[in-house]
Amino acid sequence: MSIFVHPTAIVSPRANLDEGVKVDPYSIIGENVTVGRETKIGPHVQLDGWTHIGKECTICKGVVIGTLPQDINFENGKSFVKIGDRNLIREYTTIHRGTKEGSTTRIGNDNFFMAYSHIAHNCLVEDGVVIANVGTLAGYVTVEKKAIIGGLSAVHQYVRIGTYSIVGGCSKVVKDVPPYTRADGHPTTLWGLNTVGLRRANFSLPTRKVLKKAYQILFRSGLNTSQAVEKISNELESSPPVRHLCAFIKNSQRGICKER
Repeated sequence: MSIFVHPTAIVSPRANLDEGVKVDPYSIIGENVTVGRETKIGPHVQLDGWTHIGKECTICKGVVIGTLPQDINFENGKSFVKIGDRNLIREYTTIHRGTKEGSTTRIGNDNFFMAYSHIAHNCLVEDGVVIANVGTLAGYVTVEKKAIIGGLSAVHQYVRIGTYSIVGGCSKVVKDVPPYTRADGHPTTLWGLNTVGLRRANFSLPTRKVLKKAYQILFRSGLNTSQAVEKISNELESSPPVRHLCAFIKNSQRGICKER
């Protein structure tokens, strides 16, 4: 399977393109870039820095990956972007490399970044995440698997977005969004469990029921967060989703969003 590079594209002879890679007109690929098998690179794309892109990704027009982080403390050290397989990265998305020497911006597999998304330095985006148009992640943000972030939303530095949660469009997210919840607003508050998302993801009815009980204890029992997590751990069935919810909250550094 051959590599196709359009004559107007500029690809460093030191770049590593795997078989089946296609590079469209006027794209630029730097010397430290690796592109996996059958990845498609659209026109006017820039891939720079120490960037690794996995197989079967689609990178659309005007995307910029691996350029310098937007951080006044950046000291021009060697840092990385590592992107997994089968990601769809739509027009004019920007993904910056890590800010500290040796650090990495990491993106997993099967993610969908819509047009004008921004993934800042040192973010971690797991698998199956959707970020709608102009969704913006500041530095050091973590987005767990299967989360959805609505268009025109902005996520503050160091915030975590929990697995199977959904953030409504135009939200200002300044605290952690717990897994399995719906969040929206300016600033963001919680609007209940993400029941539709959990059903679509084939969570069993017993699991959905125990998550609903956990949510009620967390936000409607009158207990503080530590007391609520202890009550959940002691009284509810210890399923993997419940354990993950409790661990997520215990490990929160910025605090979690509260119910509206």
